[in-house]
Amino acid sequence: MMSDYIQHYRDEGYAIIRNVFSRQEIADMAAAAEEVYQEGLRLKQSWRHKNLYFEVIDDKAGGTIVRQVQWVSWCSPRLEAVRRDKRILEILEPMIGKNLKQLGNQIHWKRPGAKMVGFRYHQDARFRTPPEAFRKLNDSFVQTGLAIDPHRLDNGALKIFPGSHKLGYLGLSEIGYLMKGNPEAGTLAAAGLDPAKVVNVLMEPGDVTLWHPLTVHGSGANTSQIDRRIYINGYATAENTDRGEWAFRDGIPCPLGAEPALVHYEDLYKRPEPHYVDNSWAQD
Repeated sequence: MMSDYIQHYRDEGYAIIRNVFSRQEIADMAAAAEEVYQEGLRLKQSWRHKNLYFEVIDDKAGGTIVRQVQWVSWCSPRLEAVRRDKRILEILEPMIGKNLKQLGNQIHWKRPGAKMVGFRYHQDARFRTPPEAFRKLNDSFVQTGLAIDPHRLDNGALKIFPGSHKLGYLGLSEIGYLMKGNPEAGTLAAAGLDPAKVVNVLMEPGDVTLWHPLTVHGSGANTSQIDRRIYINGYATAENTDRGEWAFRDGIPCPLGAEPALVHYEDLYKRPEPHYVDNSWAQD
């Protein structure tokens, strides 16, 4: 039953919904993602324009790579349409309603051989700042991850600690940059969590995973021969957030407007112009 994923989400802090998007749709998304990736390589280093942010680094092992693009919808009409696809609303409406704003919109790449593409264990609640702008965290926010490629153990599949959303905010991996290597079992052990209980979220292209903002999760590097791309979109009940782009208003999909809304880039109105970003501290 469709409602089974909701109960699993409530019990375990995550759920997987299979075959949400078709093979052809995924092929179209993959082509759009590759265009974005090549644009990042042409930029040669990290670059921002308003909310659109290309994180381009020297991976050491893999050379110059695009690690992620935040608010990719500002440069890809095909990917912009996916963030407000009605199938996403059908999944989320029973959980957080039909008036939804979006707090995250990004693609992460894990190219074969790249080293510094893993996420340390963390909870997404750390990014809900300032805290007064985000209300009713437990009932109003859902993160979604759409698999563009197969997600396997050897190419950096998402790792989740089930039930951790019931433990409150644990403050994991707050020192240092988050996306610099592999998830660390010691981080879990220090918080009293048994690393043996971690679940590997294996997905096929077109599958969508949901997770709670307090669910502990991470992911490793890619040691396989295939890419591992994930399209992440985070949503919130509109009345409980002061920030974010409209995704659905009364159940109607909302395209991006002429100007971006304030989400996480605090200097949006001070420095909106296109500019390169020095993020050498995030790749050492």
